[in-house]
Amino acid sequence: MHGLKYIQFVIEFIQFGIIEFMFNKKDITFASSSKFELLIINQIMTPQTHFHYYNQSRAKLKNLLSTIILFFTAVAAAQTTISGKVVDFKNNPVYGANIYLEGTYDGATSTEEGRFSFTTTETGVQTLTISFLSFETKTIIEDVSKLNNLIIKLREDVESLDAVVISAGSFEASDNSKVSVLKPLDVVTTASALGDYVGALQTLPGTSNVAEDGRLFVRGGSADETQIFIDGIRVFTPYTPTTNNIPTRGRYSPFLFDGITFSTGGYSSEFGQALSSVLLLNTIDEPDQEKTDIGIMSVGASLGNTQKWEKSSLSFNASYINLDPYLALFEDRNEWQTPVSGAQGEMVFRQKFNNGILKFYAAFDTSKFELNQEDINYEEGIDFKLNNNNFYLNTSYKGVLDNNWTLSSGVSYTYAKNKIGIQTSNIEDKENSAHLKLKLKKRFNSRLKLNFGAEQFITDFDENFRDHTVNETYGFDNTITAGFAEGDIIFSKDVALKVGVRADYSALFNTINVAPRAALAYKSSKNGQFSLAYGNFFQNPNSSVLKFEDDLKAQKTTHYILNYQYVKAGKIFRAEAYRKDYDHLIKFDSDYETYSTNFSTLGEGYAQGLDLFWRDNTSFKNVDYWVSYSYLDTERNYRNFTTAAQPSYATNHNLSVVGKYWIDSWKSQIGVDYGFSSGRPYDNPNTTAFMDARTKSFHSLSLNWAYLLDSQKILYFSVNNVLGFKNINGYQYADTPDVNGQFSRRALTPAADQFFFVGFFWTISEDGKDNQLDNL
Repeated sequence: MHGLKYIQFVIEFIQFGIIEFMFNKKDITFASSSKFELLIINQIMTPQTHFHYYNQSRAKLKNLLSTIILFFTAVAAAQTTISGKVVDFKNNPVYGANIYLEGTYDGATSTEEGRFSFTTTETGVQTLTISFLSFETKTIIEDVSKLNNLIIKLREDVESLDAVVISAGSFEASDNSKVSVLKPLDVVTTASALGDYVGALQTLPGTSNVAEDGRLFVRGGSADETQIFIDGIRVFTPYTPTTNNIPTRGRYSPFLFDGITFSTGGYSSEFGQALSSVLLLNTIDEPDQEKTDIGIMSVGASLGNTQKWEKSSLSFNASYINLDPYLALFEDRNEWQTPVSGAQGEMVFRQKFNNGILKFYAAFDTSKFELNQEDINYEEGIDFKLNNNNFYLNTSYKGVLDNNWTLSSGVSYTYAKNKIGIQTSNIEDKENSAHLKLKLKKRFNSRLKLNFGAEQFITDFDENFRDHTVNETYGFDNTITAGFAEGDIIFSKDVALKVGVRADYSALFNTINVAPRAALAYKSSKNGQFSLAYGNFFQNPNSSVLKFEDDLKAQKTTHYILNYQYVKAGKIFRAEAYRKDYDHLIKFDSDYETYSTNFSTLGEGYAQGLDLFWRDNTSFKNVDYWVSYSYLDTERNYRNFTTAAQPSYATNHNLSVVGKYWIDSWKSQIGVDYGFSSGRPYDNPNTTAFMDARTKSFHSLSLNWAYLLDSQKILYFSVNNVLGFKNINGYQYADTPDVNGQFSRRALTPAADQFFFVGFFWTISEDGKDNQLDNL
């Protein structure tokens, strides 16, 4: 019908006159209405040629008209009508969908009723494409004669920004994640963190404040139950060694990382040997420009540089720390013979290939100190000295293979050596560890993805203990071989399932542990969703046990998690309830682990609670803040406990409030961080109850101020516990009672109530604008 109308239009147009002719052997083409035809001919032709040309043009016009009529008749006969209706998965019409034949201009747009219709001259088997925003593009390959009266059902695009994500037990800190609780910038601008990524994560729910330790304690688990990975590869010694009542720090600078995933439970089958938590650190894939960073601080200095080439780049960061000048101004409660000093260096080399990227990461650090610490059982205190050297090497590759396969592989090596002196005893530890990993990922389509792989952990640990009468060597060798498989099934934009299994074989125990895991997410509204997670997790005892006893078994936890998350326009709210059951925890019959201790894996326990998180960076101009609260109920019968009780590191209530405010007129960013924890349990030998006493609550208010001297120079100030709260971490009791039968005690307080920091940071970059505010 459309073809006949078009032919009629063409015929009528030709009847008004389109004349083509040759004049003086030149092609001239013009149009005129037929009533002026003879007049035009008279103007441009001589009388002698007039009659001849007129008859000739009329003959040409007649032949042209016949040809066009025959052509369009054939076209009309060859046209095929393609029609149908486009609906969604609920059979509602889709308005505005694009429907077209691949490689042609033939197509249409669906109406409000979802209907479409168009004609084509194409024949045979063709590809019909139907696409619309927020829906998966659909193709139909069929003979055009059969592409009529179609009912086309589009599926939701499960990879769109508003699609469901599995969030149970996981906090994202990334600029590239769909839902980020923290940004990389937050890791080093949090007032209480002092540039340590672990310190920033302690402002998130699920963590307990153990101020004298400095490591991550997650949901009733000890610090050993959290494992740290860089680019998916294990870090065996992530913290600098220290002594009692002096908090440690993470070894690695946050400046080289652009993404952090902190899982407080229910994490992927890819990761093992962690009872409570995993922390995943991802190095930067490609720096934005060449630059040099210089830092001069009240405790030392730092230097960083980045070089870029066409397909490769190199970044390094080095620092030197010495607390001697600082302690000369701000004395603490320790008697220092040699204050803490140390050097640290990191390097990342990146090489890009057509289908992948290779990263080479290396880090070293060395530190030493010597001091005399107060002890209630030694009138003159206890002398302690430490000398540490640590080297970590990590090489990883990630690339795309054919047919939607992705390959990830890596290897890490750790060498750690500690020389420790306690009074007259000398201890020397050496650890050589390696992690080898290979993972393959197959993307069948946007709704089904499969990960599987294998890895191996190798540890060789030796310790030499020397005293006046003892010279003993202890240690162990262990290899853990593991395999894992996990599938992501996206049923729709509202429902997603992750299910997997992991198996670990320990050569030391000669046992295999199988751990099934699963997580389900349901999008309940445009901005809200629920997630469920379940899984079993195994971890071998640490070196303080295995160096004395290897006839044991792996410790186990079972996680149950219910999560709700709401995200809208710069605001995020999370609520998460959880339960953890512990089995096969280490038990022993002495005050602490020794060569004569009797060990078993008969310990057990539980941890349950509620975590809440709220962040808002849009309600108030230039203000960004978040609030975290955790409630924890936990008991354990482990180590040398006589009965099940709450461990000394666990606190029932934890609150953190972090705020940041940018002041344009001051060219400054002001940060504030308030932390609260309820009293921690301790055992009072003057009563019959075990671990029934509580310290007073912990309070700390920290402030920082970053001032831009110019676009590339920053002056930075911070102070922890600015109000000087007198916090108590616990109590130490005398080994023997006094004349009244009472055990005297002393409070375990921080070495210093406050810590002050001043720094000047200067960036020299290509654009002349970059600065280190992102790193502060």
